[in-house]
Amino acid sequence: MKKTEEQSVQALTRAVLAFRDARDWAQFHDLRQLMVSLNLEAAEVLELSQWKSDAEMEAFVQTPAGHEALSDECADVLAYLLLIADRAQVDLAAALLAKLAKNERKYPADKSHGRKEKYTALK
Repeated sequence: MKKTEEQSVQALTRAVLAFRDARDWAQFHDLRQLMVSLNLEAAEVLELSQWKSDAEMEAFVQTPAGHEALSDECADVLAYLLLIADRAQVDLAAALLAKLAKNERKYPADKSHGRKEKYTALK
């Protein structure tokens, strides 16, 4: 997949920071408040599935309104994650790659393929 400037983590972070700064909201964005907000937005993603079966949820996101609702909530989660990473000076791309490497050691493909157990249960 070719990454464009508009899709890069850095470009997205700059866009979120510009939006925030144009509204003078940085004053409200201490690290703890950003972490709380991330969790509240993640709960809104989960709320979309409340009282829906798996099949109903799959059908919901195929509708224009459902897809838009999920897209909006995912965008809110991503925006807060980018703000947290910026505030805490976390390189998200590097952090993800490092975490994937850790998980590769915990969950080797030959032992975990098709299995749902935690790494401590893999033999």
